[in-house]
Amino acid sequence: MRTRMLSVVAIALASVSLPLLGAQAANAASSHTSFAFKPDRGDAPQTSTHSTPKPGATLLGNDVSWPQCGRTLPSGQAFAIVGVTGGLANDTNPCFDSELAWAETSTGATVQPKVALYVNTANPGFAGSGGTWWPTSNVYPLSSDAAVDNPYGTCEGAYDPACAYMYGYAKAWDDVYLRGVDQPSHYTWWLDVETENTWSMDRTANAADLEGMTAMFHSVGARVGLYSTASMWNQIVGPLPESSVLRGLPSWLPGASSEKTAKAMCAAAPLTAGGTVTLTQFISRNLDVNVSCI
Repeated sequence: MRTRMLSVVAIALASVSLPLLGAQAANAASSHTSFAFKPDRGDAPQTSTHSTPKPGATLLGNDVSWPQCGRTLPSGQAFAIVGVTGGLANDTNPCFDSELAWAETSTGATVQPKVALYVNTANPGFAGSGGTWWPTSNVYPLSSDAAVDNPYGTCEGAYDPACAYMYGYAKAWDDVYLRGVDQPSHYTWWLDVETENTWSMDRTANAADLEGMTAMFHSVGARVGLYSTASMWNQIVGPLPESSVLRGLPSWLPGASSEKTAKAMCAAAPLTAGGTVTLTQFISRNLDVNVSCI
């Protein structure tokens, strides 16, 4: 989940939603939208068990997901963030249970929640999910009798903001109910927003997708945060209207080169107006390491 040191170009048609930038960054990615970026070096605290920092205790945390399956994980971390999805917006981290158990061993030595979660995001349209599913209505789950309240209107199967909202809502619903997360309202859910993932050229539709996810997580009482760099966020989402639910969400900024620069990056601008940078990320020994800014 590290910002790469080289520009990345995401290329055509398969829906690939990667783990967080950083030590988890994959070697290749696909998208029906081409993005090239230069890395821009942007959890929300929730009601959670934590303790007053102890003298000499580490105040750093780690994030892990499917790339760490079978690996020895660090110990003594103050807090941890675990990937729920397995590299795509529509699959599951096969090591989620064991990594969540590891995360619970965090010391809680900061005001960050001891454990938070993150999910891959994308707005793939008809090329997404292996071409198997794109919403055609405002109903999800499909067995439901009630339509989702969609601020973009009625989804009728087009690749537009209304259906992008429903796609995001549906992926978040799956994350909450199908990925083995007990008590989903307990957690902050970070949305991993990266150019390597599959996105529309329509930034309004991409924002709608993320708003649908956020609305779903909020509906179960969970908190939501945004993980991205300023550069990627601007390419994918850009400016938001005042009515957007994404405004004011906390930011987690990757791309620092060291603990020192990660701490300095806490003073950077948040991804959205009204938000706060609450986490920054750097890499050490091929592991994602996170600094609490609060």
